[in-house]
Amino acid sequence: MIITNPILPGFNPDPSILRKGSDYYIATSTFEWFPGVQIHHSRDLANWELVTRPLTNMKQLEMKGNPDSGGIWAPCLTFADDLFWLIYTDVKHLNGSFKVTHNYLVTASDIRGPWSDPIYLNSSGFDPSLFHDDDGRKWLVNQDWDWRPGRNHFAGILLQEFDSDAGCLVGPIRRIFTGTEKGKTEGPHIYKHDGRYYLLTAEGGTGHEHCVTMARSSSLYGPYETDPENPILTSWEYPEAELKKAGHADLVETDDGWYMVHLCSRPIAKGVRGGSEGWSILGRETSIQKMTWTDEGWLRLMGGGRIPKTSVPAPRIPGADDAATEPRDFLEEFNESTLSVHWQTLRRPVADDIASLSARPGFLRLYGQDPPVSRFNQALIARRQQARTFTAETILDFQPEDDKQMAGLICIYSTVNLHYLYVTCGPSLGILTVAGGEESFPLAGSEIELPETGALHLRAAVDHAELRFYWSVDGVDWRDVGIVLDQTILSDEMGPGWGFTGAFVGICCQDLSGMGRHADFERFSYREIR
Repeated sequence: MIITNPILPGFNPDPSILRKGSDYYIATSTFEWFPGVQIHHSRDLANWELVTRPLTNMKQLEMKGNPDSGGIWAPCLTFADDLFWLIYTDVKHLNGSFKVTHNYLVTASDIRGPWSDPIYLNSSGFDPSLFHDDDGRKWLVNQDWDWRPGRNHFAGILLQEFDSDAGCLVGPIRRIFTGTEKGKTEGPHIYKHDGRYYLLTAEGGTGHEHCVTMARSSSLYGPYETDPENPILTSWEYPEAELKKAGHADLVETDDGWYMVHLCSRPIAKGVRGGSEGWSILGRETSIQKMTWTDEGWLRLMGGGRIPKTSVPAPRIPGADDAATEPRDFLEEFNESTLSVHWQTLRRPVADDIASLSARPGFLRLYGQDPPVSRFNQALIARRQQARTFTAETILDFQPEDDKQMAGLICIYSTVNLHYLYVTCGPSLGILTVAGGEESFPLAGSEIELPETGALHLRAAVDHAELRFYWSVDGVDWRDVGIVLDQTILSDEMGPGWGFTGAFVGICCQDLSGMGRHADFERFSYREIR
């Protein structure tokens, strides 16, 4: 069987992979989207299913006010002592000289939870990882951030012991690695292989110069010698590479050898709106590579080279050919007591003050909250864009009473990059676009007057760099809003500042008066066009 990359398409960066028996799990970053951390499951490394998001309450994850692309960075998932261990960073500030990066640990006996309350670890940097040595001791490694002017902000990798009985870090903090000439050293993971300790790191920054480097030592404390062939994986300076930005990796050993998961990106064609390297609307995704050890004890891509491959051989696992890929087309009719696992919200959990599945059975009722540019209380649920072309539709029943009340269909990357097709009083249909923090209203002065018929069908159709909105009274006769919108603003490269996530499509409701006027959504569908 052949594995086709990426294995986790659409905003699934910073993968951490774990094997437990015949089960494999990958944890990926979720940033400001709630619940925190995505965990996918597979039996064959080719077909993956989203099974849980473990950080489900505000005791585990409090993100109100967090910046765009803050929140959950680079989780690490391991298993030891009959427990799953999950380490994660909650980033409260990221631009400029200072970073506020709080690192935590939660545990569970079952991957689906419940997960424990968090144990605070440190705030010295980000990308924490837990290494379980074969003597039973546990060690935390993380990137060290040096805020001081004129210093290397990526100041190396720190090591400290974690005492699981006491529930805290103990002993001296050691700087075990300062990186290679690639710089921006982060994303550390430690492994023990053939009696030596191997340190895998991400370097070069998480953009197009990203790469994976390796070092090793006979002692956990170092010194670590670097692989003479570093980087062992990169897309940089290889224009033929289909998977760009390759880096931030983790390793897993199967019965059929070693594999490495890593983040990557598939930008749409460069040159669109001037993009010199293309536009990563799908964000950073997860791919996997088959690896092999050399006689000298270094790790290499099977087949040689450094360029990530789009297809690799799967491990030989009995019955693996019967596995099915999780369908990405999606229909939510709001008939269940809980929402599908594919939905996420911004910075806070779904609660009674923003949403209800019982107030009107067969509908999701959203109670209007902040505008879509807010980092605090939004009544918004959305799912990832996982293909370059797709359509999304919803049916909206909404009776706004004044111009402070809106509801509709949204395509969003962040609070500063979005397109929103909304219904407001009149009733009328308008569009809000926010590009790099600059707001515009493309239909201003020519809003579409709507018939007072109750339910309204809304559609978003994305074709690579272009977004078109449509509306319909009956779901049969669709009318184009008449404006082609630029979907590339929903990309990592748009800015301002850092952009680490990916495009979402979803539904939302606002009431700027604070009265919580509600909107009812009857269904939502997402269909990829292949």
